[in-house]
Amino acid sequence: MIRKFAAELIGTFWLVLGGCGSAVITANFPGVGIGIVGVAIAFGLTVLTMAYAIGHISGCHLNPAVTIGLWAGNRFQGREVLPYWVAQVTGGVAAAFAVLFIASGAPGYDLAANGLAQNGFGEGSPGHYSLATAFVTEVILTAGFLLVILGSTDTRAPSGFAPIAIGLALTLIHLISIPVTNTSVNPARSTGPALLVGGLALQQLWMFWVAPLVGGLIGGVMYRILFADSAIRPDIAGDEAAHEG
Repeated sequence: MIRKFAAELIGTFWLVLGGCGSAVITANFPGVGIGIVGVAIAFGLTVLTMAYAIGHISGCHLNPAVTIGLWAGNRFQGREVLPYWVAQVTGGVAAAFAVLFIASGAPGYDLAANGLAQNGFGEGSPGHYSLATAFVTEVILTAGFLLVILGSTDTRAPSGFAPIAIGLALTLIHLISIPVTNTSVNPARSTGPALLVGGLALQQLWMFWVAPLVGGLIGGVMYRILFADSAIRPDIAGDEAAHEG
């Protein structure tokens, strides 16, 4: 369990550092800014790379919504859900501090003005999307993410390609939802930046726990009912592939 805890903490740190770090430090850099597409790719790459690095240790969930979705899909043991959540949130918070430290090294960076790629709706949304729109978007995309995770790690799926499918799915999710919520689908990813930025981001953090967890449960139950069969090992999440978000 200690190894799994460490893997989830380090993996989630990598996710937030790579994803939020690219959004804060590189996305709008003069002359070489990577923009929304670059940020989306960065998030996908964090999952893909960590999937191969730690997937065989912890399953590389990196996301409380993925953990609860795998439990709902009968791929993960309930007694390990809370320890995974603690590791994931700890990694996310630590990474937010790291991103802030790096970004603060540039002249003109201001936490209040530039933020840490925090999530939001209404005033906190990049496109000023409403709470209802943001909530539904996060639920649908998280549910879809779980379907990709569960399907690509199914014993009937081609072996060894799950991390690629999962990383690309997370990239697609960001391409859709960055303008809406700055893309969460991951409460741990949302918690780190919100705690440091405070204010509106912290006030709205509840939504980026509730919606992804609801979506994760929906995706897990949906796959279990519609597509799973007795050939799937309950422990496959920890043995074969990695998952994000």
